Amino acid sequence: MALSLVGCGGAEAETNENGEKIFNLKLGHNMAEDHAVHTGMLAFAEDVETRTNGSVKITIIPNGTLGSETDMISQIQNGALDFAKVPAAILSNFSDLYDAYSVPYVFNDQEHYYKVMDGPITQEIFEATAEDGFIGITWLDSGARSFYTADKAIRTPEDLKGLKIRTLDNQMSIDMMTALGGSATVMGYSEIYTGLQQGVVDGAENNVTALRDHGEVAKIYSFDEHTRIPDVVVFSSKVWNEMSDGQQAALKEAGKQTSEDYKVAWKVFEDEVLDMAVNDFGVELVKDVDIPAFQAAVQPIYEDLKANSPEVYAIVERIQAEAQ
Repeated sequence: MALSLVGCGGAEAETNENGEKIFNLKLGHNMAEDHAVHTGMLAFAEDVETRTNGSVKITIIPNGTLGSETDMISQIQNGALDFAKVPAAILSNFSDLYDAYSVPYVFNDQEHYYKVMDGPITQEIFEATAEDGFIGITWLDSGARSFYTADKAIRTPEDLKGLKIRTLDNQMSIDMMTALGGSATVMGYSEIYTGLQQGVVDGAENNVTALRDHGEVAKIYSFDEHTRIPDVVVFSSKVWNEMSDGQQAALKEAGKQTSEDYKVAWKVFEDEVLDMAVNDFGVELVKDVDIPAFQAAVQPIYEDLKANSPEVYAIVERIQAEAQ
């Protein structure tokens, strides 16, 4: 590949034979190197390099080395990082539209979820943060979130009354716990094990893969499946705008392929963790959950959105219409 240097505002940028800028980028995430996320991000980087004929290279930095997910977004905004894998719930701090993903039972099932995530509604949401310095490039399945506790099955909202449940640090998650009668306790993921062990919290809510880390102290997982909140790979708007049309298209296509491949990898990962949870940790899986009772209990959230957040409520309505 022929390379050249071109002047740009006093600086010099390396370009390839097609006149495209050469990019050496960094992507941060907070998962371990044996997690499906890391494997998926490595595959994404390799695919991007192949599709761009080596003009875009991405180095993956795992294990939360660069700080929290909020820290990594700040680094993207400041130009110190290019990509980060973050939960959609955190992105609601930058665009209210991301709140739609966290509304309990906004998705009927996995098929509905995939249809919305792969469609135009999600692309619209991904572009909503461009002025904040980043956009969404692709998404990763993060399963359905349900309640797990030290020793109590959660079959109806009544079972949550009086329980302290660790939730995500966003208002929608806290509002959900209030609607269901539990007490929301915000803490970092790394604190949950000790919190359960010491009785600081009675339980938490997450997808089944959390049992890999917490199955020793959380013995009951109840499948109420209240939310399906995706992970999003966000990318610097500034760097995006410096790319050629071909590089941008390659990045999008690689992202789409990564998302598709990850659906399969995520299912395998979930099955492996469930097997470990049941057979190694003795976790009880509760599936006779009264989901209609949970859906009824969270209706005040929809009413509040309609009255106070019409833009988000409009997205929620569009999402639900996709189930038809």
